[in-house]
Amino acid sequence: MRHAVLSRATSPGRLLLLAGAFVLACSAGVARADFTRLSALADDGFAISAEARLLDGAEETLGSITPDRALTPASVTKVYMAAAALNRFGPQYRFTTRLKSEGDVDSESGVLNGDVWLEGGGDPGLTSENLWRLVQRLHQAGVRRINGELVISQWRFGPVACVTTDRCEARTRVDNAYSAPLSSAGVNFGSWCVNVAPAEAPGEPAHITHCDGPQALTEVDNRLTTRADGSATRISAERVTGKHGDVVRVRGQIAADAWPRDVYRGASDGAAQTADTLLAMLGRFGIPLSGPPRVTTAKPPEAAETLAAVDGKPLQELLLRTLNYSNNYMADVLALNLVETPGAELADAGAALEAYAASLPGHGEVRLASGSGLTPENRATAHGINVMLESMYHQSALFPSFVAALQSPENGVMRFIRRGPERFQRNVMLKTGTLNEPRAVRAVAGYFRTQSGRWGVFSVLVNGDRSTPYLNWSKVLEPLSGDLAEMIADR
Repeated sequence: MRHAVLSRATSPGRLLLLAGAFVLACSAGVARADFTRLSALADDGFAISAEARLLDGAEETLGSITPDRALTPASVTKVYMAAAALNRFGPQYRFTTRLKSEGDVDSESGVLNGDVWLEGGGDPGLTSENLWRLVQRLHQAGVRRINGELVISQWRFGPVACVTTDRCEARTRVDNAYSAPLSSAGVNFGSWCVNVAPAEAPGEPAHITHCDGPQALTEVDNRLTTRADGSATRISAERVTGKHGDVVRVRGQIAADAWPRDVYRGASDGAAQTADTLLAMLGRFGIPLSGPPRVTTAKPPEAAETLAAVDGKPLQELLLRTLNYSNNYMADVLALNLVETPGAELADAGAALEAYAASLPGHGEVRLASGSGLTPENRATAHGINVMLESMYHQSALFPSFVAALQSPENGVMRFIRRGPERFQRNVMLKTGTLNEPRAVRAVAGYFRTQSGRWGVFSVLVNGDRSTPYLNWSKVLEPLSGDLAEMIADR
């Protein structure tokens, strides 16, 4: 910019004009970054709540679009759940599953005279491996036969009433795993798993076995055909429930040279699935029972003693999986664990999350009906989410576990976030949220680091309605990544 040369003859008015031009020129040279690109979505009728601001040092808002507007956050809700759980339990907390009984074990015969209770500990990461270890420890305790029943106790919560269309329809039929039923005694994320492999020759039915071993845990309706090498592999699967229980129906075709793959579909009853799985484990150890398994919401008897126990993974590891893969089952089970009274429902879990948000000074409006974000009634504001993120940032004992559960776009497991400028890819940690019904929702929230190393928070909620066009992720991430990249570079 050329500098104006002022003489003694320059008039006061001329001085003012030159000064104004100088200010405008300087302002143009250091224009502030804002949500300039993102705001264009409002022209298409989308509602937006967005805010980005710095944290350390002098706090400064870098950009905002109606930050106090309450919109649906979808799976960004899981960030509230993670923060509340860490504050409640701590990063190293483990949920414990126990086998209990009132009966005594005969030291000579190994017969346990009495029922064996599995007390569900609300572990969202309980797997077949954990049940195997439980039975192994039961065997090590000398039990060789159970003269009684296997009782699955889900007294903490379960069966949890469905409040979303997907989960309600999944009681009779489901073609996904994310609509799995919720229980404090659930295993394998509430889903059946079958392994699909090609047969030895084209034209033959494919091989389908249960992931937990050769013993059938549920009926399989195999309609999958093996095709020639190099053929396209197209597999569809659903779980249907009839008079005699769950059936996993697999259709389509698989190439003879295709690798085996696992297929997961939600069960109709989480605790009943646990009963079937544990019964199979007992059978492999040669431990028979005198009666069929049953499920209850009652607590184990007060006199029952622990025969075997298994601890789940630390909470910080559970959160890593929950947020990275946006696991709805794990998120809702973790949120239900926040409720102290037995028989918790999703509304109670939502109330616990709302109470946590209300404890944060300056948070403002929030409505949370679940911990997963599957409930479209959830409402939050960009400013409120940032208040929560800032609160976690200032808790040095919790923040490392919290931020580690978010994704880096460059290295994230969700491929659709691997886009945008390099500064966005490498300087941001985030959680996304997606809903398509009853309205389009694309939401993102997390942290960023500026070029000078300062920390910041950002939250963006974009909601459509029935009159707005389809909202794909590129329409949100491309402008957002450009806006954030400028904010990162300017500070």
